[in-house]
Amino acid sequence: MQIGMIGLGRMGANMVRRLLKREHSCVVYDRNRKRMKPLEAEGATAAENLEDLVRSLDTPRIVWMMLPAATVDPVLEQLLPLLQGGDIVIDGGNSYYKDDIARAERLAERGVHYVDAGVSGGVHGLERGYCLMVGGEHHPVRHVEPVFAALAPGLGDIPRTQGRNGTPSTAEEGYLHCGPAGAGHFVKMVHNGIEYALMAAYAEGLNLLGHADAGQRAERQDAETAPLRHPGNFQYKFDLKAIAEVWRRGSVISSWLLDLTAAALFADVDLEGDTAQVSDSGEGRWTSIAAIEAGAPAPVLTVALYERFSSRGESDFANRVISAMRHGFGGHPE
Repeated sequence: MQIGMIGLGRMGANMVRRLLKREHSCVVYDRNRKRMKPLEAEGATAAENLEDLVRSLDTPRIVWMMLPAATVDPVLEQLLPLLQGGDIVIDGGNSYYKDDIARAERLAERGVHYVDAGVSGGVHGLERGYCLMVGGEHHPVRHVEPVFAALAPGLGDIPRTQGRNGTPSTAEEGYLHCGPAGAGHFVKMVHNGIEYALMAAYAEGLNLLGHADAGQRAERQDAETAPLRHPGNFQYKFDLKAIAEVWRRGSVISSWLLDLTAAALFADVDLEGDTAQVSDSGEGRWTSIAAIEAGAPAPVLTVALYERFSSRGESDFANRVISAMRHGFGGHPE
């Protein structure tokens, strides 16, 4: 199958490579021409611009955008006049599902189909495959299914869920048509909210283990700091990289995220090469907003999002306000 890929960053470029390895034809475009050259050498066709990309595709055209959410609409504005009825546009980035609903309606007025595809797999997807959560009309999704199947991991060596028999479902293959427009990105949005919470749980647990030697440290001695009542209860100097490794073996909290954590700690147990600032690309915020709008409690996911804000210093002023109040009523500057 032939597909055009717009956006050749860390995800888009490797997705093209995976498609090429599975004998799909790819026409690629990125504003940064340097990103196209390696893929051209590997068998992709490089387009000079969007017009060239569209001209190079057979009809009905399949155009996959792998772009930051903020740039999707500007690119669509340039792309849409070049397309014709029956063409299919796929947004594989992390767009807001409400934007998908509006885009699908806008493109439908011109007879162009819009498909939203939440993609998970990161930079390891080239080898491992990508988990795909898809939204859109049945017919265009079915038409593009060979592309989804090529990008997905396939059955691999993961045991089938107990009770599943017969022909494996697409979900078992690693891709799923979740529903109409926006459904794919809604599922991916919640997926990323869960990811925030899982990462925060591992981080907080390992941080507590790192503080288990508090009884061996010199304490602040002042009237305003609660003392460690029983230092003898905190005399453990744990090997965090060994603990992360043992948790990978048979533990109920084993996961790929833990695999990545264990590898990072083994390389540098103090993680000196990493900052303490954690970004959020939007999905965690949208998850919390959706939870509020639907009246579905999601306190763990929301706290994990707030922790990311705090990591970037967004709570510094609030902490200064608290310090000022304590100084005001207690007379003790901190």
